[in-house]
Amino acid sequence: MTNFNQSEVMQYVQETDVKFIRLAFCDVCGRQKNLAIMPSELERAFQSGIAIDASSIEGFGGTLRSDLFLHPEPSTLTALPWRPQTGRVVQMFCRITRPDGSPFEADSREVLRQAVRSAEEKGYAFSIGSEMEFYLFRLDENGEPTKIPYDRAGYMDIAPEDKGENVRREICLTLEQMGMKPECSHHESGPGQNEIDFRYADPLTAADNAILFRTVVRTIAAQHGLWADFSPRPLPEHDGSGMHLNISLKNRDGESLLPQIIAGILDKIREMTVFLNPVENSYQRLGRDKAPGRISWSAENRSQLIRIPAAQGEYRRAELRSPDSMANPYLAIALVLYAVIDGAEEGLSLPEPVDSLEPEGREGIEKLPGTLEEAKALAAKSAFLKKHIPDMILNAYCRR
Repeated sequence: MTNFNQSEVMQYVQETDVKFIRLAFCDVCGRQKNLAIMPSELERAFQSGIAIDASSIEGFGGTLRSDLFLHPEPSTLTALPWRPQTGRVVQMFCRITRPDGSPFEADSREVLRQAVRSAEEKGYAFSIGSEMEFYLFRLDENGEPTKIPYDRAGYMDIAPEDKGENVRREICLTLEQMGMKPECSHHESGPGQNEIDFRYADPLTAADNAILFRTVVRTIAAQHGLWADFSPRPLPEHDGSGMHLNISLKNRDGESLLPQIIAGILDKIREMTVFLNPVENSYQRLGRDKAPGRISWSAENRSQLIRIPAAQGEYRRAELRSPDSMANPYLAIALVLYAVIDGAEEGLSLPEPVDSLEPEGREGIEKLPGTLEEAKALAAKSAFLKKHIPDMILNAYCRR
């Protein structure tokens, strides 16, 4: 992304032969939507926004009061490298407002922006990095996705067994062209399963990157005649895919607050699980094949809900391992921030680590919700969620 201002975006569009500008936003589920405008409409977009009919967008209400406006944010401008270089296509994320200029209640990106603002006002600075897992499947003769994995390789295998190597390479190079910072990539445990990890960023950038990542992966996969599947457990007999969040936190004095991260998240995790694991298939992953199922933390055991990786200095962080890629990253990260802030303000104490979850050590360790319905019920009665999540979004998740 460019971090341009409005005049710089106007100049860039004129000088680099941009012909289409995608105004991007997400529905409440975190699925990217966009409206493409021509350069002649860009000034109007900056000045007053571009109107859309939101009546068919999930979570945005029905036909009543469905007129909304998209306001592009120039700092998020990014060119789409897979589109033609003559008559280029660029994208900007947008704020969403009502016609009177008031923020739209179901704009999940605005929910995260408010969470960041709340953290800053209290003197907290968060950094977030994500680890994104996905499967590559073959297409059938009609170009439709199958459940046939692209390869049969295993964890960190190499070519020729790992057929996804070139796909991951193109994904990482494309991400770099777009101003994002992938740290590493490798084949995961499942057949056709891959992982790409991002370097830490501020929370809003991290969530934007997660949205763009899914678009890039699906686009590059399609160019290779493949289907990229982000569902939590696409193959019942193999490992599920997660969206692990690596979280670091500092106070005004620059001190790391790792215990506060752990204590805050553990305290609120059950009631916010529906936002981290929002579909039925999510609960086929949790508690199986190293995916967490209980509310615990450890610096040694990789299967815990929160683990502290062996890293030093700026890379010291807490890794939350329950979220999956069906989550809306704006809402997931916003709730993590609020849980940590509330925990720090309440002075929650850090529970003892759990370095083993063998059957004899599980007694007394609370479980994550086991079904989507259980997660919805916990969310519906949560004072924490009602405090931080607009009713329009909360109702959309609890009644889906």
